[in-house]
Amino acid sequence: MAGSGGPWGGNGGSGGDDDERNGQQGNGQRPGGRRPNEGPQIPEIDELVKRGQEQLRVLMGGGGNRGPRGPNGGGAGGQIPPMFTRNGILLGLVAALGLWGFSSAYTVKPEQQAVTLMLGKFSGVTEEGLHFAPWPVMRAELVESRKQRTTDIGNGANGPLDNGLMLTRDQNIVDIEFQVVWNISDPAKFLFNLADPEDTIRAVSESAMRDIIARSELAPVLNRDRGVIAAEVLKAIQDTLNTYAAGINVIRVNFDKSDPPKEVIDAFRKVQAAQQERDRLEKEADAYANTVTAGARGQAAQLQEEAEAYRAQVVNLALGETSRFTSVYNEYIKAPDVTRKRMYLETMEKVLGGMNKVILDGVDGGANGQGVVPYLPLNELNKSTATGGTN
Repeated sequence: MAGSGGPWGGNGGSGGDDDERNGQQGNGQRPGGRRPNEGPQIPEIDELVKRGQEQLRVLMGGGGNRGPRGPNGGGAGGQIPPMFTRNGILLGLVAALGLWGFSSAYTVKPEQQAVTLMLGKFSGVTEEGLHFAPWPVMRAELVESRKQRTTDIGNGANGPLDNGLMLTRDQNIVDIEFQVVWNISDPAKFLFNLADPEDTIRAVSESAMRDIIARSELAPVLNRDRGVIAAEVLKAIQDTLNTYAAGINVIRVNFDKSDPPKEVIDAFRKVQAAQQERDRLEKEADAYANTVTAGARGQAAQLQEEAEAYRAQVVNLALGETSRFTSVYNEYIKAPDVTRKRMYLETMEKVLGGMNKVILDGVDGGANGQGVVPYLPLNELNKSTATGGTN
């Protein structure tokens, strides 16, 4: 029967109501409120939502509105369309594959390195760039291996025990603060061999510093040996970390502070001032001692040289007198009279040479003094002799 099946329509033949097949309403209007003689209008929002739902049903394998609805809301004959069809499963596989590929791809930045693990076991190290690690068989751990990291020790930032007080060899206490600058040289060793790298570096660095300070005295630690101590600490830290296979490279050690404890710093400064004054006085005493010693040594050397010269002079004079006596003796043997007379004359010359005297040659005084000039102005003769000698 035409029009049978109730108000919702049925599975009638071709003689059914054309308005219901064409989706027309009972008042002769088409969906969307458009009359047959009116122009096109903008679809309603509800209609757009319905169309989207119908297209989704088609993609999921449903029948859409290809037939009238049954009383149970299904398709023709009241059958429920299947939820998973071939197209739906294919779409789900594509989405899952895209999600898996997105989870498996990773990017390594220039300052990083990646440690790849296959089933939890170390596989290799990858450098910068885009890489692929199929999840969940493989995964990658990113490590900032080229970044310089710092560990501060002795500044009290890590708790009350991190106070930096250390004991020196001469039983003094010094307050030290230093900084260890390091980076990662082997990412695999860094990840797998150290449970807490920061605490490990801090413990190793503090132990190395305490060992070196315990073998040093206070004054060098405060003044001249800070660079030497920093180099020794760096070597000790690196050697210890190498024994742990830590994969860490120590770049440098910054010696920030080395002072006496705050409680005794005033007294320590007074002691330092007293020591400096003592050193100054010792240097002045040493300078005076050096001056006096050098002067005494110079005088001793001078006296020694004078004594040596006097000795040489006396020896040479004695040698000369001996040689002269020997030569005179040899001449005396050859001609005794002549030599005797010459010796007499030389002796008289030495004796009378410095005397004030007048010699009268060719005058015979006789027994009564005859022939001697009664009056002779000897003083005038002496004056004239002295004047003539001066001129």
